[in-house]
Amino acid sequence: MVGKVKSPDNAPRAPRSYDASRRRQLAEDTRRTVLARARELFLARGFGATTIAAIALAAGVSPEFIYKNFGSKPGLVRAIYEQSLLGSGGEPAEQRSDLAQATADDPRALMEQFGRFTAEIGPLGSPIILLIRDAAASGDADMAELLRDVDDARYRRMLHNAGQMISRALLRPGLGAAEAADIMFTCTTAELFESLVIKRGWTHEKYGGFVAKTLAANLL
Repeated sequence: MVGKVKSPDNAPRAPRSYDASRRRQLAEDTRRTVLARARELFLARGFGATTIAAIALAAGVSPEFIYKNFGSKPGLVRAIYEQSLLGSGGEPAEQRSDLAQATADDPRALMEQFGRFTAEIGPLGSPIILLIRDAAASGDADMAELLRDVDDARYRRMLHNAGQMISRALLRPGLGAAEAADIMFTCTTAELFESLVIKRGWTHEKYGGFVAKTLAANLL
């Protein structure tokens, strides 16, 4: 039987408390690595041709780690997309958007801010939506369901934005929340990013500026 650990003066030493913070940080770092490698492989090879085994090998983890943390390939794609919505500006983009709407006094300046958010998030999220769209079109039922979920969530977010701005009288008088949400929904489609950035070679900044001007022309 193992006895209690004693200090040099032979007094029982208090059990050392286990600090789980380091373990949690390592797990989170590994999770981010998996998402990064999975994103690279999905965009390079497509959804169908990318296997969990290939992602695990690229990330230096076991396939079991991926299944435990993400459930499946569609679950992994969902996590990649949700990560993209955070943006690249430190604080989540959604929180920054809400703050901008709550504090804006100049509607046109707010539209310009929306354009910058779109230029930030579009390069992260749009390629993943296009990946989901193409996989759904190939007949993958799980990805078709994910595409519906993504579209529904994006529309609810636009409806939220519209309500926020209407409550502060920032939009054109008489413009309803549903119509405003439809306009914002259209301006943030992955297909618009695909047309202007991927196909026509626009910079992200030019793309964001176009979105800002289009929103201003139709909402203000």
